[in-house]
Amino acid sequence: MATVVDTYAEAFKSLYAEVLVTARDHKWLEYAVNAATGNASSTIMCDCEAGVDRFVGPGGDESFDTPDGRPGAIVQFHVPRFRKDRVRALEKAMLTRISQNVLTCPTTACFNLLDTDPYFKLGRKIAYFGDGYEKIESRHGREMWVLPTMGGEFTIDRRFGYTDGIMGGNLWFMGETEDAAIEAAEAAAQAVDATPGVITTFPGGVAASASKAGSRYKFLFASTYEKFCPTLKQELGAESGVPDGVTSIMEIIINGRDLETVAEATYNAIDACVDTPGLVKVSAGNYDGRLGKSFIYLHRKDQVASHA
Repeated sequence: MATVVDTYAEAFKSLYAEVLVTARDHKWLEYAVNAATGNASSTIMCDCEAGVDRFVGPGGDESFDTPDGRPGAIVQFHVPRFRKDRVRALEKAMLTRISQNVLTCPTTACFNLLDTDPYFKLGRKIAYFGDGYEKIESRHGREMWVLPTMGGEFTIDRRFGYTDGIMGGNLWFMGETEDAAIEAAEAAAQAVDATPGVITTFPGGVAASASKAGSRYKFLFASTYEKFCPTLKQELGAESGVPDGVTSIMEIIINGRDLETVAEATYNAIDACVDTPGLVKVSAGNYDGRLGKSFIYLHRKDQVASHA
């Protein structure tokens, strides 16, 4: 069994929105959400961080009834709350991704899942694509914009709420080999995906390139975490943080609706991977509170501490 380091993952607050995309079947649903959440691994260079929380309705979590009774996927979009333009940035990311990747995908519809004030009038903005032929109709017990398309029509809710969420929950998997680190990370990512209310954002849920804040190059505000690069262990000597016997470290990032949900996903991930053959340690990234003020302790006895 791998050692779980007595440390914490340093998360931070986000502004996030949650939408439901439906389609006639899972094939077209997956096309839509894969496109809508593409190039959204990290806000270091992406406009937002996005991912699928879970599939719902027929063929998914059937305890969740979709408004139109079709297969659906819950999608989250996050931007860091410390961004000064966070509200505008979140709306722009959603507007771009829903209009270009959901509206364009055959048979889809889009619903709001956060009943909050404030909200974005996102449906109205996307409805302009109807070029004057758009209209509001009562569909599925709610007032929705209906846009005529060559394929038929696209329906979307009028308003989309947004509120505080959590970004940056993370785990590191330190393996004797690359295969061991990947196997542990895959098992952990699957456990996170099975936890309602959270998303993983990197391809397959796993990142091989954990970053630190800052760089020796002035034009970069994030760069490789050299202290934890196994190939630099000999060069860095005592400054290296790579444990003996470790040749590969993989990471997963966990975003979600709140700190408690991200913590639950973290513990589910640890339970799922800790017995992976060749896994030496499970740890997490933190910066002594310089990045975020929400801490997720890897030892359950410490519980979760959130420092606003």
